[in-house]
Amino acid sequence: MPPVRFGAVIQASPEFCLSLAIASDHDSNRPIHRECTMRTFFAASLLVLTAACASTVVDTPPVEVDTPPVATQPSTFDLAMSTVDGLVEAGNEQAAILRLEQLIGMQDASGDEKAAALYRMAELKMGDGNQVWGAIEALDEFIETYPEHARANAASELRDYARGEATSLNFKIEQGGLSPAEEFKARFRLGEHQDAADLMLAHALTPANDYVLDMYQIGYLCEDAELTGPSYTLVEPDGTDHVVRFCDFGK
Repeated sequence: MPPVRFGAVIQASPEFCLSLAIASDHDSNRPIHRECTMRTFFAASLLVLTAACASTVVDTPPVEVDTPPVATQPSTFDLAMSTVDGLVEAGNEQAAILRLEQLIGMQDASGDEKAAALYRMAELKMGDGNQVWGAIEALDEFIETYPEHARANAASELRDYARGEATSLNFKIEQGGLSPAEEFKARFRLGEHQDAADLMLAHALTPANDYVLDMYQIGYLCEDAELTGPSYTLVEPDGTDHVVRFCDFGK
């Protein structure tokens, strides 16, 4: 079969190349044989290249995606305790104690949450809250209600300290040798705030700013132009000035 020519390029079908492969041993310089040889070589090369590409493993580095952390909403109790901490930092221990009392009374609060609030309240009352009697009561409740709590031993030690201070102050008051100002401080420290207020009025006492501020925060003293009676000047921790009087006078 004569080759089919397109221009100057010789084209040969595979069948034709195969038929010539046998006869080509006698004449390896014929143009058609060279064409078939070239096509066969190209096809073999293409198969090798395809196999190599198919078997090549491309080492692609993994794509790292930054996953933002899942935001967790604080519980109602955590928010309330944050409020307590903020009040203490602002110098309003009395309001912090009231907030803790509310937390202890929450029906949906867990046992651990109530225990934490109760212990924190006892600490504040023994501290700048100036309610030693109240601290002893809170610690009694804590130890009785949560005897296996991790802070049970610490609560017991704090209660012993509070009892010692209460016994000492109460003994001094009963002995009757204190001045009105000294008795005022002793009763105020114990948490007998109403008795301390009576001493202020009866003896025209002007306590230091910390005492006046506490009585203002507790609710014994108010800032009201319609009130009468003795006035007291106080300065809050943020520098705000107030002129206050006993809330019951003039109403």
